[in-house]
Amino acid sequence: MGSRAAAPVARRARPRTLATVGLAVFAAVAVTLPAPAGAAPAADSGDRQHHRPLRDMERLDRAPVAVKTEGGVFVSWRLLGLDRDSIAFHVYRDGERITRTPLRDTTSLTDPDGTEDSVYQVATVTRGHAGDRTERFGVWDQQHRDIPVNRPAPGVTPTGEEYTYHLNDASVGDLDGDGVYEIVQKWEPSNAQDNSRSGYTGNVIIDAYTLDGDQLWRIDLGRNIRAGAHYTQLMVYDLDSDGRSEVVMKTADGTVDGAGEVIGDTAADYRNEDGYVLSGPEFLTVFDGRTGAAVDTVDYVPARGDTCAWGDCYGNRADRFLAGVAYLDGEHPSVVFARGYYTRATVAAFDFDGESLDQRWLFDSDESGEEYEGQGNHNLSVADVDDDGRDEIVYGSMTLDEDGSPLYNTGLGHGDALHVGDLDPGREGLEVFAAHENMTMSGGQGATFRDAATGEVLYGMPASRDIGRGAAGDIDPTHPGAEGWAVTATGAWNSREGELRAADGTLLGTDIPSANFMIWWDGDPLREILDHTFDEAADPAGTPYVAEWDWENGEQREIFRPEGTYTSNWTKGNPAIQADLYGDWREEVVYRAQDESALRLFTTTEETGLRLPTLMHDPQYRLAVAWQNVAYNQPPHPSWFIGAGMGEPARPAIRYTSR
Repeated sequence: MGSRAAAPVARRARPRTLATVGLAVFAAVAVTLPAPAGAAPAADSGDRQHHRPLRDMERLDRAPVAVKTEGGVFVSWRLLGLDRDSIAFHVYRDGERITRTPLRDTTSLTDPDGTEDSVYQVATVTRGHAGDRTERFGVWDQQHRDIPVNRPAPGVTPTGEEYTYHLNDASVGDLDGDGVYEIVQKWEPSNAQDNSRSGYTGNVIIDAYTLDGDQLWRIDLGRNIRAGAHYTQLMVYDLDSDGRSEVVMKTADGTVDGAGEVIGDTAADYRNEDGYVLSGPEFLTVFDGRTGAAVDTVDYVPARGDTCAWGDCYGNRADRFLAGVAYLDGEHPSVVFARGYYTRATVAAFDFDGESLDQRWLFDSDESGEEYEGQGNHNLSVADVDDDGRDEIVYGSMTLDEDGSPLYNTGLGHGDALHVGDLDPGREGLEVFAAHENMTMSGGQGATFRDAATGEVLYGMPASRDIGRGAAGDIDPTHPGAEGWAVTATGAWNSREGELRAADGTLLGTDIPSANFMIWWDGDPLREILDHTFDEAADPAGTPYVAEWDWENGEQREIFRPEGTYTSNWTKGNPAIQADLYGDWREEVVYRAQDESALRLFTTTEETGLRLPTLMHDPQYRLAVAWQNVAYNQPPHPSWFIGAGMGEPARPAIRYTSR
C-alpha cells in the first residue's frame, strides 16, 4: 500500500435522512422508489462542519429559469449553500404573487397559467418577512437555449492540410463578479491529435462568453501548443478570492492573450517534422477572467527535460498533462498542474495572490520513489478524503496529501475512469471507484472500489484486459448506496456487458448501463445515464441522450434526447460541460450545436419535491466542475451522497467572496 502508513483521521458522522427532517423527498415524482434493502436510518449529523476552516466560494445569484411546457411554465431557482434551513420562497408572475403560501419544501413549481409571454420573479421569505427578489426573467420557449459563438476561421498546416474548428470542452466561472457564470470554451481544430499520433495541428483557441452569447475575449495559444485532449486544460476559478474567476493554462512562445499581447517570442516555431513540440520554453499563465489579459507567466513545472526519460522519445508520455484546483490550506484555492502518469509522475501546486503565481510544492516520483511511477490516470479528482478540512489529489491509483506528499499508493496502476464521492453512505468517509488498464499491476482487477482515505480495496471486478469504461452512481434504489459498473467483458469499448455491483460488492448482474457519463435529470435522487450513440461510419460525431436504468428488468431506457447537437472527443462522447448552472439542484448539460454556431444548454423541466442546495456550493462538486474538462472527462460528484434513502446534507463550511 505504498511507503507511508495512513494516519488515523476524524471520520464523517452520517447525516440525517431526509425523512427524519420532514422534507417531501418524492413529492411530484412519478416513480415510487423502494427503500434500499438493509438500509438503516443514518445518525444525526449535528453541526459536523463546525471544526472546519471556511472555504472561499463564489457568491452566486438564484439563477432562476422558466421554461414553457405542455402543463404551463416550469419555474425553478437555486437554494444557496448558506441559506437558512427556514428560508422559503414566493413566486411572482407579471408582478402578481402566484404562490398562496411560501414554498418551504421545494425550489421549483409548474405554473399552469403561465405563457411564453409571462415574466417571473422569485422572492425569499424569512421568518414571515419578504426578502430579496430576483431580477425579472422571461420564459424559454423550449427546453434549451442557444448561446451564440464566434467560430474561428479555417486554417492550413505547413504541409498544406486544411482544417476547421469545432467546439470542444468548456469550463465555467464568474468572470466579472456579478454572481452569474460565464463559459470559457476551447475550440479544437479538426486535425487535433492524440499524443501517440504524429501530425501538425491547428492552433488551440480559447473564448469566453456570457450565457447570452456575448464574446468577452479570445486567446490564441499559438503554434507551439499542440492540439489534443491531453495538452490543454482550462482551470477557471477565483484563485485570489476577489469575487472574479481567473483562467490558468499552459502557454508557450507565440501565445496571444485576450488583449492582443504576445507571450514570449512571436516568431518562434518549435514544431518538428512530425508536428510534435519537444523543444522550446513552456509556460504557465494566469489570465484575467474579465479581459483575457495575461497577468503572470511562470515556467511550467517540471520542464520536459530529456523527453526519452519519460518512457519514449517522441513525446507521447512526456506531454501527458492534467490539472485541477484544490483547497490545500482548507481556506484558499490553489491551482494544480501535472505532467506524466504512464511512467514518471509529477504534480505541482501554485498559489495566486492577484498579481503573481508562486509554487507551493512539487511531487515528483523521481524523488519520492519508483513505486509511484505509472499510477496516474487519464484524469484526476480532488476531495478531502481524510476529513481534515484540506483537499487531497486523487491521482489515479495513488493519492497525494495536501502538502504534496504521498498519502497512499494502491499500486493498481494506470486507468481511464475515476469516480470519487460518498458512494457508500453506510461507511464512514468517501470512496473511489476506478477502472484499470494494466492487469499485471492490478492483479487481474478491471475495476476496484476502495476507501478514499486509506486505499483499502473493498471489492474488485475481475478482468483480463484494459478496462476503458467504468461508472458509479445510485441507479438501483433496492440496494444501499451507489452501484458501480464497468465493461469487463471482452469485446467493444462501449459494450453493455460487464459487471454491475452494489456498494457492498454484491454482484447484481452482467448486463450494465452505458459506462460513460451520468446526470441528475429527473425528479428523483437516482442518477440518470448520459451517453451517446456512436457509429464510426454513419454517425462519427455522436448523438447524445439521457437514459434511466430500469433496475427491475435490468435494462436501460432512453428518456430524453438533446436534439440538434453532437458530443465531443470521438468515443468519449462527452458534453462540452455538465454542471448545476440554472434553477434547482439538478444538472444542466451543454453540447455543441451540429453547425458549430452555438452552444446548446439543456435544463430539466420535471417537477421534484427534493429541496437541496445548489451543488455548486459543495466544494468537492465545484472543484469537479473545474477539472471536468481535463483529458478523459468524468462527471462531477459532490462530497455527500445523493440517492435513495439519502441524508440531509450538512451545511457547507464555506464563506462567500466579496465582489
